[in-house]
Amino acid sequence: MTQRKRALVTGITGQDGSYLSELLLEQGYEVHGIIRRTSTFNTDRIDHIYEDPHVEGARLFLHYGDLTDGTTFRRILEEVKPSEVYNLGAQSHVRVSFDAPEYTADAVGMGALRILEAVRDYQQRIGEQVRYYQAGSSEMYGKVQQVPQTEETPFYPRSPYACAKVFAHWQTVNYRESYDMFACNGILFNHESPRRGETFVTRKITRAVAQIVAGRQKKLFMGNLDAKRDWGYAKDYVRAMWLMLQQEQPDDYVVATGETHSVHEFLDIAFGRVNLDWKDYVEFDERYLRPAEVDLLIGDPAKAKKQLGWEPSVTFEELVHLMVDADLQALGISTPGNGHAKVADYATVRQNLAGVSF
Repeated sequence: MTQRKRALVTGITGQDGSYLSELLLEQGYEVHGIIRRTSTFNTDRIDHIYEDPHVEGARLFLHYGDLTDGTTFRRILEEVKPSEVYNLGAQSHVRVSFDAPEYTADAVGMGALRILEAVRDYQQRIGEQVRYYQAGSSEMYGKVQQVPQTEETPFYPRSPYACAKVFAHWQTVNYRESYDMFACNGILFNHESPRRGETFVTRKITRAVAQIVAGRQKKLFMGNLDAKRDWGYAKDYVRAMWLMLQQEQPDDYVVATGETHSVHEFLDIAFGRVNLDWKDYVEFDERYLRPAEVDLLIGDPAKAKKQLGWEPSVTFEELVHLMVDADLQALGISTPGNGHAKVADYATVRQNLAGVSF
């Protein structure tokens, strides 16, 4: 009987970790995730796939750990004995990284180095290969030196988060070249979904749309609306992560749609989904501006398409609609996308729901 593949995932409770776990389970893996110890449960994104480990046949297991704690990671690695390690964990909010630069650098940059060193020691001792995926970011390009950005475009990071990701990227390359490790960097451009954290700009917008329709919010305060990003669907992007570790040779890949859209455009489509004009609801707040801004990001996914056979399956407009519809449905409001209502008279919906508690 063929032994089931085992994967170890940091950041399993995040957006990407939850989608990747679903994919790995579909592929027959046994999945182990590392979660931070908190006084409240923070596993809502994976609750639907979690099984009590005491149940026979369970294939998803959770372990307490932290990217700042290399000793615990080594213990988990020895216990799990994975064939693949996906490092998705991070303090990943760019604006927050300016407020917590030391922690961001420790978790994102040094965290990756701790994992790489632990994996190197482990596979050297057991004599078996462990494949490693490092979650990179388009933010590493920062003040862009080339449009569109490819795997060869020089990095020019513009935040503590991006600087830490650049450190992690080059450590991954260094370990691959120095120790012949199967280590890949995925340079993923912005990828969103209904599972995106509520403080990230895309989810902040779509959640506000639903709250405004429900009569629970009147204004949305935003920072830079002119920034342009290459936005894709997170569920598509985790498929690219998995494909990287299935190749014969390790390499680095840009994962993107090849299109760029401004925050203005995102607002247009999101509010337009419910027949509203965003200009009536959005106000500027300088607190949401970054000390150093990234104005334009657009990736060239040609290499990923050619070598991995990867393609995005969701358009920009479909992605925005998907997120708005999910936030509306979470409040019990019928949406244009569920077959129960056309793009309805949401003014009436707002009037009917005003004052209702959810």
